[in-house]
Amino acid sequence: MDMSEPLPRVNGVALAEPQETLDVESLRQRACAELLRQAAMAAGLLDADDPEPRDGAMTERASAAIETLLETELRQPEPSDEACRRYHAAHAARYAVGERVRARHVLFAVTPGVDIAALRQRAEACLLDLRCQPADTAGRFAEVAGATSNCPSGAQGGELGWLTPANCAPEFARELFGQPEVGVLPRLVHSRFGLHVVEVLAREPGTLPAFEAVRSAVAQTLRQQAYTTALRQYLQRLAGRARVEGVALDAAAAPLVQ
Repeated sequence: MDMSEPLPRVNGVALAEPQETLDVESLRQRACAELLRQAAMAAGLLDADDPEPRDGAMTERASAAIETLLETELRQPEPSDEACRRYHAAHAARYAVGERVRARHVLFAVTPGVDIAALRQRAEACLLDLRCQPADTAGRFAEVAGATSNCPSGAQGGELGWLTPANCAPEFARELFGQPEVGVLPRLVHSRFGLHVVEVLAREPGTLPAFEAVRSAVAQTLRQQAYTTALRQYLQRLAGRARVEGVALDAAAAPLVQ
Protein backbone atom coordinates (compact mmCIF):
# COMPACT_ATOMS: atom_id res chain seq x y z
CA MET A 1 0.00 0.00 0.00
CA ASP A 2 1.33 3.44 -0.95
CA MET A 3 2.60 5.04 2.26
CA SER A 4 1.66 8.48 0.90
CA GLU A 5 -2.01 7.55 0.62
CA PRO A 6 -4.36 7.61 3.64
CA LEU A 7 -5.32 4.20 4.99
CA PRO A 8 -8.72 2.90 3.90
CA ARG A 9 -11.17 3.14 6.80
CA VAL A 10 -14.77 2.50 7.79
CA ASN A 11 -15.99 5.01 10.36
CA GLY A 12 -12.38 5.64 11.35
CA VAL A 13 -11.38 1.96 11.70
CA ALA A 14 -8.38 1.14 9.51
CA LEU A 15 -8.87 -1.78 7.14
CA ALA A 16 -5.18 -2.47 6.48
CA GLU A 17 -1.73 -1.86 7.89
CA PRO A 18 0.50 0.70 6.11
CA GLN A 19 2.80 -2.05 4.82
CA GLU A 20 0.02 -4.32 3.54
CA THR A 21 -0.63 -4.83 -0.16
CA LEU A 22 -4.23 -5.79 -0.83
CA ASP A 23 -6.10 -6.33 -4.07
CA VAL A 24 -9.38 -4.50 -4.61
CA GLU A 25 -11.55 -7.50 -3.76
CA SER A 26 -9.76 -8.28 -0.48
CA LEU A 27 -10.03 -4.65 0.60
CA ARG A 28 -13.71 -4.55 -0.29
CA GLN A 29 -14.37 -7.72 1.69
CA ARG A 30 -12.62 -6.26 4.73
CA ALA A 31 -14.77 -3.15 4.43
CA CYS A 32 -17.96 -5.20 4.28
CA ALA A 33 -16.88 -7.29 7.27
CA GLU A 34 -16.14 -4.13 9.25
CA LEU A 35 -19.54 -2.68 8.37
CA LEU A 36 -21.14 -5.83 9.78
CA ARG A 37 -18.92 -5.82 12.89
CA GLN A 38 -19.93 -2.25 13.67
CA ALA A 39 -23.59 -3.03 12.97
CA ALA A 40 -23.39 -5.88 15.50
CA MET A 41 -22.05 -3.40 18.05
CA ALA A 42 -24.86 -0.96 17.30
CA ALA A 43 -27.39 -3.77 17.77
CA GLY A 44 -25.96 -4.59 21.20
CA LEU A 45 -24.67 -7.97 20.07
CA LEU A 46 -20.99 -7.13 20.51
CA ASP A 47 -19.15 -5.15 23.18
CA ALA A 48 -18.07 -1.68 22.11
CA ASP A 49 -14.49 -2.45 23.21
CA ASP A 50 -14.17 -5.44 20.90
CA PRO A 51 -10.63 -5.23 19.43
CA GLU A 52 -10.35 -3.93 15.90
CA PRO A 53 -9.40 -6.62 13.34
CA ARG A 54 -5.71 -7.20 12.65
CA ASP A 55 -4.62 -8.38 9.20
CA GLY A 56 -8.29 -8.78 8.39
CA ALA A 57 -8.91 -11.24 11.25
CA MET A 58 -11.61 -10.36 13.77
CA THR A 59 -12.28 -11.92 17.16
CA GLU A 60 -14.39 -15.04 17.58
CA ARG A 61 -16.90 -12.95 19.53
CA ALA A 62 -17.24 -10.58 16.57
CA SER A 63 -17.75 -13.46 14.12
CA ALA A 64 -20.44 -14.97 16.34
CA ALA A 65 -22.14 -11.59 16.77
CA ILE A 66 -22.22 -11.04 13.00
CA GLU A 67 -23.75 -14.48 12.51
CA THR A 68 -26.48 -13.62 15.02
CA LEU A 69 -27.01 -10.23 13.38
CA LEU A 70 -27.48 -11.75 9.94
CA GLU A 71 -29.84 -14.42 11.26
CA THR A 72 -32.02 -11.59 12.57
CA GLU A 73 -31.72 -9.15 9.68
CA LEU A 74 -31.83 -11.54 6.73
CA ARG A 75 -34.77 -13.77 7.54
CA GLN A 76 -36.26 -14.99 4.29
CA PRO A 77 -39.50 -16.86 3.57
CA GLU A 78 -39.23 -20.42 2.32
CA PRO A 79 -39.46 -20.70 -1.48
CA SER A 80 -42.90 -21.81 -2.57
CA ASP A 81 -43.52 -24.99 -4.52
CA GLU A 82 -44.62 -22.85 -7.46
CA ALA A 83 -41.37 -20.86 -7.39
CA CYS A 84 -39.35 -24.07 -7.23
CA ARG A 85 -41.21 -25.53 -10.20
CA ARG A 86 -40.70 -22.36 -12.26
CA TYR A 87 -36.99 -22.32 -11.51
CA HIS A 88 -36.63 -26.01 -12.32
CA ALA A 89 -38.49 -25.60 -15.61
CA ALA A 90 -36.12 -22.81 -16.64
CA HIS A 91 -32.93 -24.52 -15.42
CA ALA A 92 -33.64 -28.25 -15.63
CA ALA A 93 -30.32 -28.94 -17.39
CA ARG A 94 -28.43 -27.82 -14.28
CA TYR A 95 -29.71 -30.85 -12.43
CA ALA A 96 -28.61 -33.39 -15.01
CA VAL A 97 -27.14 -36.54 -13.52
CA GLY A 98 -23.95 -37.78 -15.09
CA GLU A 99 -23.33 -34.63 -17.14
CA ARG A 100 -19.70 -34.23 -18.16
CA VAL A 101 -17.81 -31.52 -19.97
CA ARG A 102 -14.37 -31.76 -21.53
CA ALA A 103 -12.75 -28.34 -21.36
CA ARG A 104 -9.55 -26.37 -21.37
CA HIS A 105 -8.82 -22.88 -20.11
CA VAL A 106 -6.44 -19.97 -19.79
CA LEU A 107 -6.34 -18.65 -16.22
CA PHE A 108 -5.57 -15.04 -15.33
CA ALA A 109 -5.05 -15.43 -11.59
CA VAL A 110 -6.08 -12.76 -9.10
CA THR A 111 -3.20 -12.47 -6.65
CA PRO A 112 -2.39 -9.93 -3.91
CA GLY A 113 -1.38 -6.60 -5.40
CA VAL A 114 -2.50 -7.40 -8.93
CA ASP A 115 -4.00 -4.56 -10.98
CA ILE A 116 -7.51 -5.95 -11.50
CA ALA A 117 -8.38 -3.54 -14.31
CA ALA A 118 -5.21 -4.39 -16.23
CA LEU A 119 -5.74 -8.11 -15.60
CA ARG A 120 -9.27 -7.91 -16.95
CA GLN A 121 -8.05 -6.08 -20.07
CA ARG A 122 -5.50 -8.83 -20.73
CA ALA A 123 -8.12 -11.53 -20.20
CA GLU A 124 -10.63 -9.79 -22.49
CA ALA A 125 -7.98 -9.38 -25.18
CA CYS A 126 -7.13 -13.08 -24.93
CA LEU A 127 -10.81 -14.03 -25.14
CA LEU A 128 -11.31 -11.88 -28.23
CA ASP A 129 -8.20 -13.32 -29.86
CA LEU A 130 -9.28 -16.92 -29.33
CA ARG A 131 -12.91 -16.24 -30.24
CA CYS A 132 -11.79 -14.76 -33.56
CA GLN A 133 -9.74 -17.81 -34.52
CA PRO A 134 -11.11 -20.51 -36.86
CA ALA A 135 -12.74 -23.52 -35.21
CA ASP A 136 -9.76 -25.83 -35.80
CA THR A 137 -7.29 -23.89 -33.67
CA ALA A 138 -6.26 -26.54 -31.17
CA GLY A 139 -2.67 -25.49 -31.57
CA ARG A 140 -3.40 -21.79 -31.08
CA PHE A 141 -5.34 -22.31 -27.83
CA ALA A 142 -2.62 -24.60 -26.49
CA GLU A 143 0.03 -22.07 -27.46
CA VAL A 144 -1.76 -19.23 -25.65
CA ALA A 145 -2.42 -21.36 -22.57
CA GLY A 146 1.21 -22.45 -22.40
CA ALA A 147 2.49 -18.89 -22.67
CA THR A 148 -0.14 -17.09 -20.61
CA SER A 149 -2.10 -19.26 -18.19
CA ASN A 150 -1.35 -19.06 -14.46
CA CYS A 151 -2.64 -22.62 -14.05
CA PRO A 152 -0.31 -25.65 -14.13
CA SER A 153 -2.59 -27.02 -16.87
CA GLY A 154 -0.98 -24.47 -19.19
CA ALA A 155 1.84 -26.96 -19.71
CA GLN A 156 -0.77 -29.30 -21.26
CA GLY A 157 -2.32 -26.59 -23.41
CA GLY A 158 -4.84 -25.68 -20.73
CA GLU A 159 -6.44 -29.14 -20.76
CA LEU A 160 -8.70 -29.84 -17.77
CA GLY A 161 -9.96 -33.19 -19.06
CA TRP A 162 -13.48 -34.45 -18.42
CA LEU A 163 -15.16 -32.54 -15.60
CA THR A 164 -18.32 -33.03 -13.55
CA PRO A 165 -19.89 -30.31 -11.38
CA ALA A 166 -18.31 -31.94 -8.33
CA ASN A 167 -14.83 -31.42 -9.84
CA CYS A 168 -15.21 -27.62 -10.05
CA ALA A 169 -15.65 -24.62 -7.81
CA PRO A 170 -19.41 -23.87 -7.72
CA GLU A 171 -19.08 -20.54 -9.51
CA PHE A 172 -17.03 -22.20 -12.27
CA ALA A 173 -19.50 -25.08 -12.60
CA ARG A 174 -22.43 -22.66 -12.98
CA GLU A 175 -20.88 -21.30 -16.17
CA LEU A 176 -19.82 -24.67 -17.58
CA PHE A 177 -22.77 -26.95 -16.98
CA GLY A 178 -26.39 -26.86 -18.08
CA GLN A 179 -25.43 -24.90 -21.20
CA PRO A 180 -25.52 -25.91 -24.87
CA GLU A 181 -22.34 -24.19 -26.07
CA VAL A 182 -19.35 -26.01 -27.47
CA GLY A 183 -16.31 -23.91 -28.33
CA VAL A 184 -14.76 -20.88 -26.66
CA LEU A 185 -17.35 -19.46 -24.26
CA PRO A 186 -18.47 -15.95 -25.22
CA ARG A 187 -17.55 -14.31 -21.91
CA LEU A 188 -14.93 -14.62 -19.21
CA VAL A 189 -15.67 -17.08 -16.44
CA HIS A 190 -15.12 -15.59 -12.98
CA SER A 191 -14.05 -17.82 -10.11
CA ARG A 192 -12.31 -17.48 -6.76
CA PHE A 193 -9.06 -18.18 -8.62
CA GLY A 194 -9.37 -15.40 -11.18
CA LEU A 195 -10.61 -14.91 -14.72
CA HIS A 196 -10.81 -17.82 -17.15
CA VAL A 197 -11.01 -18.04 -20.92
CA VAL A 198 -12.72 -21.40 -21.35
CA GLU A 199 -13.21 -23.64 -24.36
CA VAL A 200 -15.69 -26.50 -24.15
CA LEU A 201 -14.40 -29.30 -26.35
CA ALA A 202 -17.22 -31.82 -25.84
CA ARG A 203 -20.33 -32.40 -23.75
CA GLU A 204 -22.09 -35.49 -22.44
CA PRO A 205 -25.52 -34.30 -21.32
CA GLY A 206 -26.40 -36.97 -18.77
CA THR A 207 -30.01 -37.63 -17.75
CA LEU A 208 -32.62 -35.22 -16.39
CA PRO A 209 -34.32 -36.36 -13.16
CA ALA A 210 -37.93 -35.47 -12.42
CA PHE A 211 -38.67 -32.31 -10.43
CA GLU A 212 -39.64 -34.28 -7.33
CA ALA A 213 -36.20 -35.89 -7.22
CA VAL A 214 -34.38 -32.54 -7.13
CA ARG A 215 -36.89 -30.29 -5.37
CA SER A 216 -34.75 -29.95 -2.24
CA ALA A 217 -31.74 -28.90 -4.33
CA VAL A 218 -33.86 -26.37 -6.23
CA ALA A 219 -35.23 -24.95 -2.97
CA GLN A 220 -31.70 -24.62 -1.58
CA THR A 221 -30.63 -22.71 -4.70
CA LEU A 222 -33.53 -20.29 -4.28
CA ARG A 223 -32.75 -19.86 -0.57
CA GLN A 224 -29.14 -19.02 -1.41
CA GLN A 225 -30.20 -16.54 -4.08
CA ALA A 226 -32.59 -14.82 -1.68
CA TYR A 227 -29.93 -14.70 1.03
CA THR A 228 -27.37 -13.24 -1.36
CA THR A 229 -29.80 -10.55 -2.51
CA ALA A 230 -30.77 -9.68 1.05
CA LEU A 231 -27.13 -9.51 2.16
CA ARG A 232 -26.28 -7.29 -0.80
CA GLN A 233 -29.08 -4.88 0.03
CA TYR A 234 -28.24 -4.86 3.74
CA LEU A 235 -24.58 -4.06 3.04
CA GLN A 236 -25.64 -1.27 0.69
CA ARG A 237 -27.76 0.26 3.46
CA LEU A 238 -24.91 0.01 5.96
CA ALA A 239 -22.44 1.55 3.49
CA GLY A 240 -24.85 4.39 2.77
CA ARG A 241 -24.91 5.34 6.45
CA ALA A 242 -21.16 4.89 7.07
CA ARG A 243 -18.10 7.05 6.48
CA VAL A 244 -16.10 4.93 4.07
CA GLU A 245 -12.66 6.13 2.97
CA GLY A 246 -10.22 4.68 0.44
CA VAL A 247 -12.37 1.81 -0.82
CA ALA A 248 -15.19 1.79 -3.36
CA LEU A 249 -18.33 0.12 -2.07
CA ASP A 250 -20.66 0.84 -4.94
CA ALA A 251 -20.66 -2.99 -5.23
CA ALA A 252 -21.11 -3.26 -1.50
CA ALA A 253 -23.05 -5.95 -2.57
CA ALA A 254 -21.08 -8.80 -3.47
CA PRO A 255 -21.61 -11.34 -0.74
CA LEU A 256 -18.92 -12.19 1.78
CA VAL A 257 -19.63 -15.87 1.39
CA GLN A 258 -19.43 -17.96 -1.75
